[in-house]
Amino acid sequence: MKTKRIIPCLDVKEGRVVKGVNFEGLTDVASPIDLAKLYSESGADELCFYDITASTEGRLVFLDLLEQVAECINIPLTVGGGISSLDDFDSVLSCGADKVSINSGVIKDPELIGNAAKKFGSQRIVFAVDVKRVDGVYHIFTGSGRVDTGIDAIEWIKRGEAEGAGELVLNSIDTDGVKGGFDLPMLKAVSEAISIPIVASGGAGSIDDFITLFKRLPDIDAGLAASVFHFGIVKIEELKRALQENGIPVVI
Repeated sequence: MKTKRIIPCLDVKEGRVVKGVNFEGLTDVASPIDLAKLYSESGADELCFYDITASTEGRLVFLDLLEQVAECINIPLTVGGGISSLDDFDSVLSCGADKVSINSGVIKDPELIGNAAKKFGSQRIVFAVDVKRVDGVYHIFTGSGRVDTGIDAIEWIKRGEAEGAGELVLNSIDTDGVKGGFDLPMLKAVSEAISIPIVASGGAGSIDDFITLFKRLPDIDAGLAASVFHFGIVKIEELKRALQENGIPVVI
């Protein structure tokens, strides 16, 4: 089994970290700078920074805030929010991001992944998708989980891999913020369709949820979570020790 990564996620709105349930009912949590420092010092393997309203507001992630976050951590940083052009990639990478996450920008420009992979390398391209079941079929959603594109998620993800994405963040809207465990059926279906690393997102509520994720689906590369870390329900140091005790390799 490959070494598993634990990745906290900062969902940022108007300069503050927020969290909701099923992408709704957002509440204020904390300063992204304070949380970024905490997670960097607590043993997180990477950090995700998502400006969750950038795309709907037709703008790029706030670069000044991004720079401040990048300067205060010493772990890899993935950044997303309003990425719709190669110039946006340049801007975000020059502000300290190690990888760039693209989501709705690919729907507007299906060639964006391919063009970005050629210029920056696949290892910097993270394909993020927000997926929800609609009549038993996995659909791609946009607009912070409000807009059903009607696109078949499995086929869309396979296309992203073929275009050159180096990693996939699969966020289940059905389990987001519910704290009832990761969406194992969805993750299994996607892992059987692609070969690039998969980051599981949405649903973590306890240490046991991470253990179950990696035990049941050993091909999943990382677990991403937000509220369980933000509110101290799960502490990263304790989580990694528990994973290690259960035979799941992690970096301590």
